Amino acid sequence: MEAFLVSLSTVAIAEMGDRTQLLALVLAAKFRKPVPIVAAILLATIANHAIAGYLGVWLGKYLTPKLLDIVVGISMLGMAIWTLIPDKLDEGDAKTDGRGAFVATLIAFFIAEIGDKTQIATAALAAGYSNLLGVVAGSTTGMLIANVPVVFMGSKFAEKLPMAAIHKGASVLFAVLGLYFIVRGFV
Repeated sequence: MEAFLVSLSTVAIAEMGDRTQLLALVLAAKFRKPVPIVAAILLATIANHAIAGYLGVWLGKYLTPKLLDIVVGISMLGMAIWTLIPDKLDEGDAKTDGRGAFVATLIAFFIAEIGDKTQIATAALAAGYSNLLGVVAGSTTGMLIANVPVVFMGSKFAEKLPMAAIHKGASVLFAVLGLYFIVRGFV
């Protein structure tokens, strides 16, 4: 349960202002079909985070528990710094060439998540917890918590969020998790 809750909260907070959240906003404004967009976000996230989580668990098997905790902790501290740099969406990222809302979102989200901080966090958490299902379920739920309101409420919702404060809060969360894992690695 801890792996699920930590993954959920970490990804939900980290996703605020992330490029995939901005992508969800662009797709919602373009297609105005929230249900297929949300369904595609769900499937793309499950696929992307399952791959990341699997790689994290696999990597975790080859490191000693103490070394793994230190590596995960250092990666979380790196995520804390990265989170302070807000993402921007390039206009070219939302081109769909006439594809439907579902297909466009599925492809765009899967690609946009590759190498994204939420994917890397999922891999690191899966390595640290060795609980693939809990981490992927938590990170996917966190992604939906952050993106579904944006899809349904559009730009009015996004404009009212205190993004600087959210980025700082996410950075603090990553830093606390990083320090927790590092301390656990040295104890």
